[in-house]
Amino acid sequence: MPTIISTINVNGIRAATGKTGKGMLEWLAATEADIICLQETRATDEQTRKALAPALDAGWFLSLAEPGVKGRAGVAVLSRREPRAVRIGIGRAENGTWVPSAEFGGTGRYIEAEFDEVTVASVYVHTGEADTPMQEEKYRFLDEVGARMHAQTGDFVICGDWNIGHSELDIKNWKGNIKNSGFLPQERAWVSSMLAAGYVDVVRELHPGVEGPYSWWSYRGRAYDNDAGWRIDYHLARGDIATRAKQAVVERADTYALRWSDHAPVTVQYR
Repeated sequence: MPTIISTINVNGIRAATGKTGKGMLEWLAATEADIICLQETRATDEQTRKALAPALDAGWFLSLAEPGVKGRAGVAVLSRREPRAVRIGIGRAENGTWVPSAEFGGTGRYIEAEFDEVTVASVYVHTGEADTPMQEEKYRFLDEVGARMHAQTGDFVICGDWNIGHSELDIKNWKGNIKNSGFLPQERAWVSSMLAAGYVDVVRELHPGVEGPYSWWSYRGRAYDNDAGWRIDYHLARGDIATRAKQAVVERADTYALRWSDHAPVTVQYR
């Protein structure tokens, strides 16, 4: 069954939907996506539903994990069909019960929505900071995400803002970021380990050997105009669905002024 999945870090759901003319609500009204993974909603359940009210009234279903700290993180899945199961917070299944992680289960960084044909997860990995406790926290989170990914069976797609550029092709200024979080050897090795375990970086598979396509650009300077970005928003797929990706597009706004987030939606069509 053909499925279109998109992922986007909204950089605050209220800000993204509050922009008029070419904001998130207009994008939602026009998209052909069946499932959309959101990161950095930075809002409570009530605030998120209020911000997305026109889309929910139009028939979208919302599953979300609220931020653990006010104004930070928060992930969600929008879908045209109601999921048959939703699992909030990174964790594990025990005897049919979902057991969230003691450290990360309530931080608003992971959610799974299970549909008949595929399970889709939205993840928001920490930004981190080299040689600080924040970087160690990022590694611990990646360890738990990895464990959950290894436990998956069947068709599974995990999308989100990974805050990791896997290769030199994924960052315009990779030479200037060798010692910075987001391009550290241990982070890049973690992505490599997931690919070695059978996951497919779908966008890279469909765009081999090219710079980007980038999905995040700093608001500073002329990064957007010069396409000096990072490719940090991935679809990692496993199972039969990983072989069925036929097109991947970064929905980059035509101009800086038309952006409604510092990220752009990354949309993949699966046959």
